[in-house]
Amino acid sequence: MPLHVPSAPAPALRSVLAALGSPTAVREARTSALRSVQGPLSPELPLPVHVLDRIAPTRTAPRTRLAAWRFLIRSEGRAIAAADTMLTPDGWSFSHFFEGPYLASTELAVRQAEASPTAYQARLLSIPELYMLTLWLHEDTEDDAAGGVLAPADVLVPLAPAPPGIAAHRPHRVADLLPVMTLRVAPGPLLSSA
Repeated sequence: MPLHVPSAPAPALRSVLAALGSPTAVREARTSALRSVQGPLSPELPLPVHVLDRIAPTRTAPRTRLAAWRFLIRSEGRAIAAADTMLTPDGWSFSHFFEGPYLASTELAVRQAEASPTAYQARLLSIPELYMLTLWLHEDTEDDAAGGVLAPADVLVPLAPAPPGIAAHRPHRVADLLPVMTLRVAPGPLLSSA
């Protein structure tokens, strides 16, 4: 089944297109690949970026918050950078360009998800407590991309580099991975001062 990529808000896309058209924004970007490219650039694969602020055992589905929309910036058929937008009081605005290992890792995870027999809505989930980014495959393909409930049957695919002990690019149901993540952030035993 195809992977459903939600449509980004039009102002988010317009702000990225404006930044790509701005010599100042591109020149000042901290991405050498973006500054050195000669051909046309296009923002593709818009993914909502949700943040799970706190990992804790709970009986209810964990809630996330929508923090950004991320676009992969392509040149000649390959991703060379990414652009994030952020929600401001005036709406969605360009935030910054960046590059790094998550670009290739995101593309790989998306290709793997597209081969799945199950239809999912694609999102990204950032888990700051673990310094972890995942491709979030949401089971309800018609759900609002801004919605932030992690359903137990949703699938998380950790992107590389993943935290120690969590394999990158291995799909996990939320119901299975959440307990592992909870153990990772649990406080260790207190040292006694004897």
